[in-house]
Amino acid sequence: MYRYATFVVFLTLGIAFQVSHGTEVNVTDKDNQLCLFANLMVNFSVSYEVAENKSTTVEFELPAKVTTDESTCDVPSSVLKLHFGEGHSWSVNFTINGKMYQADTIIFSYNLSDTTLFPNSVSNETKTVAVKHHITDIGLDTCYSCKSKDVIEAGVVNQTLWNVLLQAFVSNSISENVTSCAADTPTTPVAPTTHSTSTTTAAPVTNSTSTAPPPTTTPTPTLPTPTTGKYRIKRDENSTACLIANIGLRIGFKQEEMNIDPNGTKVSGSCGVDSSELILTSNTMTIMLTFTNDTKKFRLHALNVTGKTSSGVLFSEANSNLSLWEAAVGTSYMCNKEQNYTITSPLTLYTFDLQVQPFGVKNGAFSTAEECFLDSDLSFLVPIAVGVALSFLIILVLISYLIGRRKSRTGYQSV
Repeated sequence: MYRYATFVVFLTLGIAFQVSHGTEVNVTDKDNQLCLFANLMVNFSVSYEVAENKSTTVEFELPAKVTTDESTCDVPSSVLKLHFGEGHSWSVNFTINGKMYQADTIIFSYNLSDTTLFPNSVSNETKTVAVKHHITDIGLDTCYSCKSKDVIEAGVVNQTLWNVLLQAFVSNSISENVTSCAADTPTTPVAPTTHSTSTTTAAPVTNSTSTAPPPTTTPTPTLPTPTTGKYRIKRDENSTACLIANIGLRIGFKQEEMNIDPNGTKVSGSCGVDSSELILTSNTMTIMLTFTNDTKKFRLHALNVTGKTSSGVLFSEANSNLSLWEAAVGTSYMCNKEQNYTITSPLTLYTFDLQVQPFGVKNGAFSTAEECFLDSDLSFLVPIAVGVALSFLIILVLISYLIGRRKSRTGYQSV
């Protein structure tokens, strides 16, 4: 698909919109027709580690000069991906829901080896944060507008968006219909409350000697085993899968656990030489799994989870210092038994029927699997070893008892 980015000073839409001097891009489809438009300003604030176990914070903005090489215009899912600087990128995933579209996830990747933006960084990794956004319920053939500043926090990264004008799934040309964000919508003043001068006789209170029954506590239901999802990432429409994963997922946040239903989950991601990503987006959660390899072995290096609990509590947890699911490059990692991992203090990851291969996939199928210890033939040795240890302990206690009893008997005879 041919795409290009162009930068202009103003845009005339026949609507009252303050022109921003930010980043403006036009993405075209294979027929060279405009399919995605964005004009926006983004500021970043990133804290990172420098020498002597200290951290510092830098601030920079999304430049006007970007490339859109990996942007896609498809139905029902499109991606605006902006590359800038030395290995940095910022992207938004859009999906259609009936006659509406929405922005599902904002993903920001930054390269700490860029000494211009991150001087004296002790790490040269490329880190990624993913956050769900509240750009929702935008009618098809409608622009989204938000002049107000919108601060998005995700751990050590803050992103500030403002002067935003965008339209996904453009059919012919940029629409004159506009949906404004809530922050730009003027609030209706509340009418003062009028107090009535009439009096009302209160009903008499009847004292009852009966005691109210104690509240009943409903036990938390046990979740069923999550459905195993089959996820595939391709470099383009005409290629076979370059990252494949079969996995049942459950997320535990504090005292609540949530199964991931693959039937309602959107799949995206990327395949690289030494880093690949699998991103799963449901109605309430976004999970980003980042895999890395050192040419010999691959591993799950980072996990980023943002979501909302059943009570409406928003959360965002990430760990970019993991070393899980390790296997040789060119093979797959498999673990059918249930596993659980503490990712951060409040976040736990549960996996079921897991098989994953993020690198070296051939013909879109799994290569030979390296099994986890729980699935291996050696796992039966664990209960045997425990049994032997307990038997040995019982024998020691028995011997100690007999020796102690013999000494006490000898002492009585010597009196």
